[in-house]
Amino acid sequence: MALAISAITTTQAQTDTSAVIQPEGDTMRIGNIIILKNGQPSNTSRDVNIQLKHRNHNRKNNNSLYWFAFDLGFNNFVDNTDYTSAETQAFAPGATDDWFNLRNSKSINVNIWFVQGRLNMIQHVINLRYGAGLEFYNFRFEEDIRFRKNPPSVYLDDEINYNKNKLAMNYITVPLMLNINFTPRKSLERSFGISAGVSGSYLYASRQKYRSQETGKEKLKGNLGLNDFKLAYIGELHLGPVQVFGSYATESMFKKGLDFTPYTVGLRFSTF
Repeated sequence: MALAISAITTTQAQTDTSAVIQPEGDTMRIGNIIILKNGQPSNTSRDVNIQLKHRNHNRKNNNSLYWFAFDLGFNNFVDNTDYTSAETQAFAPGATDDWFNLRNSKSINVNIWFVQGRLNMIQHVINLRYGAGLEFYNFRFEEDIRFRKNPPSVYLDDEINYNKNKLAMNYITVPLMLNINFTPRKSLERSFGISAGVSGSYLYASRQKYRSQETGKEKLKGNLGLNDFKLAYIGELHLGPVQVFGSYATESMFKKGLDFTPYTVGLRFSTF
């Protein structure tokens, strides 16, 4: 009996001595898992804490990309043409401002943005917005005007009554805007902000499309006297899921003869 008690006492003493030894104070990280070894330096301890660190999925990226947006609106122009000038009369003989009245409800602007980006500058309140896409301008004329090319000119057709007469212009466009987000912590549905900047565009296609009983459908493509490049002031108003956009060109869309400054306004359908 005495020998058994002595053996048990010895075993307990060894166990107590082992429990006093503290582990080495090391930290191991595996992905999102942090393993802490507590206590003082030792390589024999099995006392280990495991902590799981979860990512904050609500944290916004400093540079966000969105891959599709769609605009639907109206386009028009400000007519600053001096119809008494020799240049205008050479380009459009006998022209007056009544020649170029538009059917406003059918002068539609459609834009497709392949990519839009937002770069955080200050606490997601001040951001830089950029993108790339295509702009489609459609000007529907009330009068029976016709374009010529080589050299470009315009005349009024007194012989044919057209039931459709449209000038279409297609641009590839790159916008750049400074964005102020007044609600950086709120979701898109509750957001409010404004953006303003400029866009640069290249005219890659233009045509006049007209239709009548006498001619049927016809198109005139090529050099119609339009400027190849367009620089415009642009802006957006963010009201929750609704975005209102607008643009105003810095110069005429014609190289000479007519001084028409185009502008657009409409709605943008985007999750951005």
